[in-house]
Amino acid sequence: MLSPARPLRIVAVSGGLQRPSRAATLAQHLLGLIGENMRSEQQLIELGELAPQLAGALWRSQLPEVVERQLVAVERADVLVVSTPVYRGSNTGLFKHFFDFIDQDALVDTPILLAATGGSDRHALVIDHQLRPLFSFFQARTLPLGIYATDRDFADGRVHSDALIERARLAVRRAMPLLALPRHRATALETAAAL
Repeated sequence: MLSPARPLRIVAVSGGLQRPSRAATLAQHLLGLIGENMRSEQQLIELGELAPQLAGALWRSQLPEVVERQLVAVERADVLVVSTPVYRGSNTGLFKHFFDFIDQDALVDTPILLAATGGSDRHALVIDHQLRPLFSFFQARTLPLGIYATDRDFADGRVHSDALIERARLAVRRAMPLLALPRHRATALETAAAL
């Protein structure tokens, strides 16, 4: 078990719009696995709950305080877990809209565990075709193994499939050495100097 000087702040963002949400269930499962391996403070952000406050906002200054607090939590996280349902071959629009408000330098070097849920295996590549490019823009460290789950991997509101449970364990085990690496957060001065 890794034991950093202070508990790592781990924030999970679920793009699921319904409750119960398989995306949120998968995010919670991954948070639990990480918690078994390191001291952490954990938070789950369910975007479905924020949808009414996010809808219609074009600028961050237009968002209510409840959404601002969630954005700041993501920007200050030591580790992110992101999980989204697949909708028409991509992440949900609300998921993308939320991350459009994140400061472009806030996630530099942040380790991010990518996960997605879908109705069938045909959407499994959404992790590499949609999520990795999004978080590459932020210069985040997307972790090597993504987790994709279908409807049949869940039962009674929890992860049910032995294969998915083992893949999730493997993803977290492989991520552990990377989670404790130091991050470089770009300052406004460094960003201006790079331009």
